[in-house]
Amino acid sequence: ETNYAPEIFASVRTGLDLFGWRWQMVNLGFVHQSNGRADPLSRSWNRVYAAFGFERDDLRLMVRPWWEISKSSEDNPDIDDYMGWGDIRLDWSHGDHDFGVMGRWAPGERRGAMQFDWHYPLYGDLKAFLQVFSGYGETLIDYNHRQTSIGLGISLVQ
Repeated sequence: ETNYAPEIFASVRTGLDLFGWRWQMVNLGFVHQSNGRADPLSRSWNRVYAAFGFERDDLRLMVRPWWEISKSSEDNPDIDDYMGWGDIRLDWSHGDHDFGVMGRWAPGERRGAMQFDWHYPLYGDLKAFLQVFSGYGETLIDYNHRQTSIGLGISLVQ
């Protein structure tokens, strides 16, 4: 499954200190996500979002609530019941290793997803990564099916 997510956004640097965290930026945007397939396998949705980025030492926190602005497809009218109303991502750098955790929730539905990422050095700037995903919506075609997957790969760029 290949998913596409063209978006347009505006980013503002804030540079404010809040409770020991440095609020670095806020993004306001629109994203159309689709799998580019024809019926009956077509899946898509449109959202507006605000993304708030914070930093503290080796930690980076991104909080991104969103709102589905239209039922863009008859094939997935309940997608927000599975993909939720936003996500939170926490990244931590330790030496040459980068770790990340993403959580997504659907309030009232007890659905969502968790994802763990680990980038680790192989040779020079070449890094490998491990990704573990569990929940709903890893891809649009199966947004309403709970699954757990593990992926391994190589990063060619930082």
